[in-house]
Amino acid sequence: MTDKNFEEVPEDAGSDAAASGPAPQENAGTGQNPASAEAKAAEGSDSDLTVDDILNAGQTDEAAASDDASLADAENALLTDLKRLQAEYANYRRRTEEQRHIEIARAKGEAAKGLLPVLDDLDRATQHGDLVEGTPFYVIGEKVRAVVERLGVVSYGEAGEEFDPQQHEAIFQQPTPGAEKSTILEVVEVGYRLGDVELRPAKVVVAVPAE
Repeated sequence: MTDKNFEEVPEDAGSDAAASGPAPQENAGTGQNPASAEAKAAEGSDSDLTVDDILNAGQTDEAAASDDASLADAENALLTDLKRLQAEYANYRRRTEEQRHIEIARAKGEAAKGLLPVLDDLDRATQHGDLVEGTPFYVIGEKVRAVVERLGVVSYGEAGEEFDPQQHEAIFQQPTPGAEKSTILEVVEVGYRLGDVELRPAKVVVAVPAE
C-alpha cells in the first residue's frame, strides 16, 4: 500500500546539491568576510597617522641633518686648529734652529777674539823674521793658526783692495796722484770675521784721488 504523502525526489537533484558544495559562510564572530576585515584593518592603520606624527618625522630628519652639519663644522674647526699648530711648531723649530746657530757662532767668536792678539803677534814675528820654519815657535804658531781656522775664522784686508767702509776702518787717508778711487794703501791691522759675524774690522790706510 502506497503512502500518499510520500513524494518522489528526482535522482539528479541530490547530485546537483552535492556538486555545488556548501555556501560561503561569514565570520561567525563578526559576521564579516575575512578578506574585507584585513582591508579595513589596513585602512585603519593608515588612518591612525596624525598630522603631528608626520611633522615629528620631518623634524627628526631635520635634527639628524643639523647634527651632521654640526659634526662637519667641528671636524673642520679641529683640522684648522691642527694645521695652525703644525705651522706654529714649524716656525718655532726654525727660530730655535736659527737661534742655536747664532749662539754657536757667538760662542766661537768669543773664543776666537781671545786669540786675535796672539795672531797679531805671530804676524809681526813673521814680518820681522823671528819665526823660522822648523823652530819650536814656528810650530806653535802653526798650531794656533790651525785652531783658528777650524773655528771658521777668516782674515781679510789686503793692500790694493777697494776700500769698503762696511768692512774697513780708515785710520788715515793719503791723497795719491793717479788714484781714481779709494783703495787700501797699507794694512795696519788685519780684520777677522766668523761667518757673518765681524770679529774685528781691518784698520787700513786709504789711498784717495788727489785733488
